[in-house]
Amino acid sequence: MKVQGQLFIWLSVFIAAMAITYGVWSKEPAGTTALVLAFGLSVMIGFYLAFTAKRADSMAQDDKQADVADEAGEVGFFAPHSWQPLALAIGGAFAFLAVAMGWWLLYFSAPLLLIGLFGWVFEYYRGEDQNQ
Repeated sequence: MKVQGQLFIWLSVFIAAMAITYGVWSKEPAGTTALVLAFGLSVMIGFYLAFTAKRADSMAQDDKQADVADEAGEVGFFAPHSWQPLALAIGGAFAFLAVAMGWWLLYFSAPLLLIGLFGWVFEYYRGEDQNQ
């Protein structure tokens, strides 16, 4: 976590320099304000990560001799044969298409979205994958 803290601190230094340069050169208040706020956010994140790194155990990325596999672990469980993401993707595509073509298309996309969502959430509560 030390590396991330240092990256964000150096990023905040760069953003501060760009905010000053942009503010002096362009005299445009909206962009200057956005850059100053970005500076504040990167300072907050950098100091939080640096503060947390002192209390946390060192990770593999803090060791210069570490290998990529040293930090590997369990990623999680993913359904190997689920068709529900396809229903969600088609329903989501039709829903976003409804914004461009017409709101009537939501009548067709909403059932697809609901079927895909409920099917994905309750996939392991029914059928052959049901827990005993």
